[in-house]
Amino acid sequence: MAGVDPYLASLTVWPALLWLAWWLGERAQPRGVPRVSVYVAVGLLGSAIGLAPAPAVAGGGAALLAQFALALVLFELGCRIHLGWFRHNPWVLLIGVVQSVAIFGAVVWALGAVGVAAEWRPLVAAVAVAASPASLLRVAHDVRAAGQVTERALHLAAIQGVMAVLFVKGASGYWHLSAAGDWAQAVLSSAYAVVLSAALGVALAVVVSALVRGPYGSPSAPTVGYALALVWLTFVSDALRLSPMLAALSFGVLLRERRVYVANAQRDFGTLGLLLGVFLFVYVGSRMSWGALAQGGVWAAAGVVLAARLGIPVVLNAVLAVPSGTTVRKGALTGVALLPMSAMTLLLLERSIALGLPPAAEALWHLTAALLWLELLGPWLTQWALVAAREAAHPTLGPAPAAAPPPSP
Repeated sequence: MAGVDPYLASLTVWPALLWLAWWLGERAQPRGVPRVSVYVAVGLLGSAIGLAPAPAVAGGGAALLAQFALALVLFELGCRIHLGWFRHNPWVLLIGVVQSVAIFGAVVWALGAVGVAAEWRPLVAAVAVAASPASLLRVAHDVRAAGQVTERALHLAAIQGVMAVLFVKGASGYWHLSAAGDWAQAVLSSAYAVVLSAALGVALAVVVSALVRGPYGSPSAPTVGYALALVWLTFVSDALRLSPMLAALSFGVLLRERRVYVANAQRDFGTLGLLLGVFLFVYVGSRMSWGALAQGGVWAAAGVVLAARLGIPVVLNAVLAVPSGTTVRKGALTGVALLPMSAMTLLLLERSIALGLPPAAEALWHLTAALLWLELLGPWLTQWALVAAREAAHPTLGPAPAAAPPPSP
C-alpha cells in the first residue's frame, strides 16, 4: 500500500482483515478445512500485500494483545491438565520431557550439519520444541474431540511448552554470559524469569480461587473475572520481564487442582476467546517474512525442524505406547497431532527480541518457512489424527455427538 501511512493502514484495514478471516473460516470449516489454517492464510495474505502491523503497532499494542490471547489459551490448557494423572502414569510426563530434549538436541545437531551458525542454533532449537496449544485446542473444539489421543496431545503440548520456555531462558542466559560476560543478566534471563513466572501464576490462582467461589447467575460472570485476572497477569509479567505464557499456564493448572475453574466458567472463554483466537492466528500469519522465504538456508532449517517435530514424537510415542497405557496406533497418532507450531514459537521469539536478545531476530528469520508449513498444514494433520483415532466426527459430517468426560491419558 504505497503512499499510505503504515500505522494508519494497520488501524483501518486490520479490522477488515480479521472479519475476512472469520468469514472465510466459518465457510471453510464445514468443508473439512481447519479454521486455524484459514486464519493464518489470511494473515499471510495481509503480509504479502503490505498489511502486516506497522512496527509501532506490532511492537506495542498488537504484540501485547497477542500475548493476552495466548495467555487465555494456555490458561484453558492448564485447566485441563490433571497433575494426578502424571503421578498415576509417570510415563506421560517422561515422554513429554524426553521428546522435548530429543527435539532440542536433534535440531541443534542437524542445524549444524546444514551450516547454520552456532550462535543461532540453541535458540532456534529451543523454540522448535514448543507445540501449538492454541492450534490443538482450536481444532479439538471445532471437531468436538475427546478421548485418550486428544488428552495426551494436550498434556504433552503443555509439557513441551514449559520445556520450550526453559530452553529459551537457558539459551538466553548462555548468550548473555558467553557474548557479554554478564552474569547478572544471564541469571535474570533464565532462572529468575522461570521461577518468578510460575510463582506469579500460582499466587494469583490462590487469590482468585478464594474470591470466585459461590453461585453466579450465568457462566459469563466468572469468565469475565478470569479474563480480567489474565489481563493483569499478562501486563504484570510483561512489565517484570517474566514469561506471561508460563504464568498463565501455572495459573490454570493450580485452579484445576483446586477444582475452581472447571465448574464455573465458559469453555474457551466464550465469544471473547473466539474473537481473540481469530486475532492471534491472523497476527501470526502477518508476521511472516516473505523475503526470508527466498533464502535456501531458511528452507534447510525448515526441513530440519519438520523432520524432528514429526519423526521424534511419532516414534517415541509409538515405542512407549504400551508401557504408558495405550496402543501403538494411538501413540503414533498422538505424535502426529503434536505437529502444529507457530503462535507460542513466534511470541517466544518476539518476546526475546523485546528483551534485547540479538540472536532472536536471526532465529525468527531461520524459522520462517518452518512456521509457514507447520501452521498451515499442521492443523490438518492434527484434525486427521483425531478423526483417525475415532475421537471426533469427520469434519465434513457435522459436529460430533456430545462427548463423555475425557479419560486419563
